[in-house]
Amino acid sequence: MALEITDANFEELVLKSDKPVLVDFWAEWCGPCRMVGPVVEEIAKEYDGKAVVGKVNVDNNPQISMQFGIRNIPALLYFKDGQVVDKQVGAVPKSILAGKLDKQIA
Repeated sequence: MALEITDANFEELVLKSDKPVLVDFWAEWCGPCRMVGPVVEEIAKEYDGKAVVGKVNVDNNPQISMQFGIRNIPALLYFKDGQVVDKQVGAVPKSILAGKLDKQIA
């Protein structure tokens, strides 16, 4: 299951991770976010042990959202060694999201 990432635990779970991290920035009221959500959960299961997958509710965690300039959601950021290395904005197929994560694992 995707981790719930918050302003409080972001540094620990994302920036200090020794594995690549996929972070889904979303909100309850966002229709496309509800389409991407189940896909992110599938990726979390499939990449367990290889990568960290988490979700940030932008309404509850404005600090992280502002820090990374999140203006449109869903926005998925890929982190490696504490740095943003890739991103995807909008609802896209699972193959695209997984492919971007595979590049960070390789």
